[in-house]
Amino acid sequence: MKVLVVNCGSSSIKYQLYEMPEKRVISKGLVERIGEEGSALQHHYADEIRRLEGQIADHEEGMALILETLTGPDGVLETAEEIGAVGHRVVHGGEEFTGSVLITPEVIASIERFADLAPLHNPPNLTGIRAAMHELPDVPQVACFDTAFHATIPEVAYTYALPYQLYEKFGIRRYGFHGTSHRYVARRAAELLGIDKYALNCITIHLGNGSSMTAVRGGRSVDTSMGLTPLEGLVMGTRTGDFDPAILFYLADRGYDVTSLNKLCNKQSGLLGISGKSNDMRTLLQRSEQGDRRAKLAIDVFCYRIKKYIGMYMAVLGRVDAIVFTGGIGENASAVRANACSNLEGLGIALDAERNEQTVARREGAVSTPESPTAVLVIPTDEEAAIADDTYRIMRSNPCLTT
Repeated sequence: MKVLVVNCGSSSIKYQLYEMPEKRVISKGLVERIGEEGSALQHHYADEIRRLEGQIADHEEGMALILETLTGPDGVLETAEEIGAVGHRVVHGGEEFTGSVLITPEVIASIERFADLAPLHNPPNLTGIRAAMHELPDVPQVACFDTAFHATIPEVAYTYALPYQLYEKFGIRRYGFHGTSHRYVARRAAELLGIDKYALNCITIHLGNGSSMTAVRGGRSVDTSMGLTPLEGLVMGTRTGDFDPAILFYLADRGYDVTSLNKLCNKQSGLLGISGKSNDMRTLLQRSEQGDRRAKLAIDVFCYRIKKYIGMYMAVLGRVDAIVFTGGIGENASAVRANACSNLEGLGIALDAERNEQTVARREGAVSTPESPTAVLVIPTDEEAAIADDTYRIMRSNPCLTT
């Protein structure tokens, strides 16, 4: 079965076409700058890259262009009817969705309802769903939720110390994000260590422009750093992560309104805010080596927060079989891994400097010493493969959909 995986942003569509159950990537690509000048589709097939430039007005046009590229004279499909299902990444599923589901009108209504909790993500995700349904009206569509892996977090971990009525009335609680990535690397870590996936205790660390950590006990998420929204937790590219909320009241008394405070916390803070230069870790590492003090400070604060969460989650789990780094920064920035894990030998975490330095650029493996009681692993994430797997599984469990 061929499964198309779609991940829609506000002005982009990432896609990958899989042959299932082999999880073989047939082709993939990106439509970017939708509704803007300089719209383009970049399509990868085998060792070839095709770039098509031209005005793409909306996501429906973007989806139509993707299907045209997949089925055109040089395409990988004869017709779009070869696509057996479409899997969509959806960021927020609230408490309602504890796993991936077949998309129905009721599911769409629920995703709309949760848009208030993820205003930057759920609306674009919905746009992609509707565009795919318009272009492929007879093809089953599946929603895969970032929050679903964290549905197992216990009440003691997801409850905020606010009046309980706010949870009952508005659903204010910890939900967590990046769940598809955390689940994928936790499962892969179990395979690498030869441990049953439901016996593994690990700490997964997804580091990118958005960053989060998860405590996994017995293969299930029991705590995670992001909260009601993706703002809480680690220092990120432009997000604050944890900070004293009274700072907002202090700034409000000095003329900041809700819009400006939202922008401050989500768009102007994090690595960018501390360094004053960039939210890109590659740039900051280079500037730090050149003596830029604030670039170094931004990196050190970023890594210090990771180290604190490692300590907290070791206390939560008791036994930790592995610490897993993933995401663009986690997979490629050996200096960040070394900084975050420094001086943790007393907790049973010992990095091998040479292994750590060599494990970059989509390489997978252990970067800890053989004697380290807790393994430290680098595992490139593959959220698209996880979505394809969920979509295929749902299709196989509903035979009427595949006939």
